[in-house]
Amino acid sequence: MAGEELVFKVKADLLKSLAHPSRLAILEYLKKKEASVGEMVIKLGIEQSGLSKHLSVLKQSGILSSRQEKVTVFYSVRDKDIFVVLRTISEILMKKFREGEYLLQHLARAKP
Repeated sequence: MAGEELVFKVKADLLKSLAHPSRLAILEYLKKKEASVGEMVIKLGIEQSGLSKHLSVLKQSGILSSRQEKVTVFYSVRDKDIFVVLRTISEILMKKFREGEYLLQHLARAKP
């Protein structure tokens, strides 16, 4: 694999790791503090087996880090710059929705 192709693959893999609503909810929950798996199960309403899989994907992609305290595992966001990426995605979506709203308003006015 050529260098440029490898860079594209690494970027795509990072974006794939974000491409699930539960993973985005996990990141949002961990935005300001670390949390245990048990706490997230309760607060996010995700079953432990599913939560563990999502946490594993986020950790393997380098987005989360973890630490163990006795039998409890705590997760935190490894690099807060991931929220810059998520904020940018939100801004792109807001523009898209505003454009759609603008078109709908014009279509509604154009009704015969």
